[in-house]
Amino acid sequence: MFRRVVQRAGAVVTTQNAAWTSHKEQIRGLSDRLVAAQGPIRILDALKWDDDAERDVVASRFKRLPVADAAYYRQKRPLPFDPGDKTAEFAAIQADIATILGGDDPLGRILLRNCAEYYQEVVAMLQARGTPEFYRISRRLYGSAKDTFQDDRTTIRDLGHHLYDILTGIDEALLGPVAPRDLTAEAVVTQLNERFGAYFADRQIRAKLDDGILSDAAAGADYVKIRRGVAFSRRDLDILEIHEGWVHVGTTLNGASQRIATWLSKGTPCTTATQEGLAVILEVISFRMTPSRARKLNNRVLACDKAEDGAGFLDICEFYRTEGYSEAECFHYAQRLFRGGVLEGGAPFTKDLSYCMGFVKVYNFLRTAIRFGRPEVIPFLFAGKLAIEDAPVLWRAHKSHVVDPPRYLPPQFADLNGLAMWMAYSNFLNRLDLARIQEHFRAMLSG
Repeated sequence: MFRRVVQRAGAVVTTQNAAWTSHKEQIRGLSDRLVAAQGPIRILDALKWDDDAERDVVASRFKRLPVADAAYYRQKRPLPFDPGDKTAEFAAIQADIATILGGDDPLGRILLRNCAEYYQEVVAMLQARGTPEFYRISRRLYGSAKDTFQDDRTTIRDLGHHLYDILTGIDEALLGPVAPRDLTAEAVVTQLNERFGAYFADRQIRAKLDDGILSDAAAGADYVKIRRGVAFSRRDLDILEIHEGWVHVGTTLNGASQRIATWLSKGTPCTTATQEGLAVILEVISFRMTPSRARKLNNRVLACDKAEDGAGFLDICEFYRTEGYSEAECFHYAQRLFRGGVLEGGAPFTKDLSYCMGFVKVYNFLRTAIRFGRPEVIPFLFAGKLAIEDAPVLWRAHKSHVVDPPRYLPPQFADLNGLAMWMAYSNFLNRLDLARIQEHFRAMLSG
């Protein structure tokens, strides 16, 4: 049982009959309680649809909505915990964090944020599945296409429309050989296991086939699921290794390796943008990203924006159809957006904004860290599951021997020379008048 202590004038004072505990012990004890409390919360599992939903929609020629309202979630996806009890449990941990660590402790503020602003909000969001309130909470947790970046001017929606114009104008056939999708899911599992064996040399990380996931791949604590029946290219294989293995599994293992800051092994909604941003950054700087892959991620922004403006499930299926996707892809991409939300429109699940939004946030963080001579903070983006603003806090806590450095770092981040130079030149390029430069070269290219 964790002992309660209070802080007075910078000193730790025990309550009557309570043993003295160090700051490290306090952090570890509260962190372990938070990890245990969030255990039964599985957001995506709570939002799953039955397999026959796709069959019914396709049979109707995309004219009939699937059944996924509030009653459906209550009956088919009951929560494996009592929401009232779980909220009270988090509230008790929150109160102890405030009492034990106080409001000025940097790590305490992270724990308070995770406990109060995220875990308790997640419980409320899952209670609201199939209602407009689900979207209102999702927007607070994951953001909205209407949100601005740190310049307080440019929106995520602006990014989506800008990239749409550029990506639509790229003829992929002119860029190089198109990688054929000639790898079975079974072959991908075999090759990923070989690669993970080399990268995670001291851990048993495995890829395995799965029939129940919505995406082509999904990462767990020490595994990567690959959807059975999907065909992959060799470029896809590289992306899976980077995105699911190096980033998602790697940061989970780095968090699980923490001696004290054990909460870093578990993600909250505020960590999603950092996770997906790192993964997309690595796809780009490893030169594995393609226009079709970028379109897939960017279309999630456009679809979310349309859904927030009132487009329904069938409208989003039609949007994807006009972009050239198959019937199965149209259904699955719309399902990602509307799981938990209101199928008639106006209330989507906004999590999929995290890929493009996270890319911009992480890229700008990297540029800023290099611009102001703080490259030592960058590896701490991989210390576990964290919001981007946590990285400097974790680096400072590392100096106090509270947070351990990441054990598993992608090569581009283990040796920062190349990345630092990329970001250094990027800082200068932003000072140029891009419109005038592009006009100058466009005249040459159009001749």
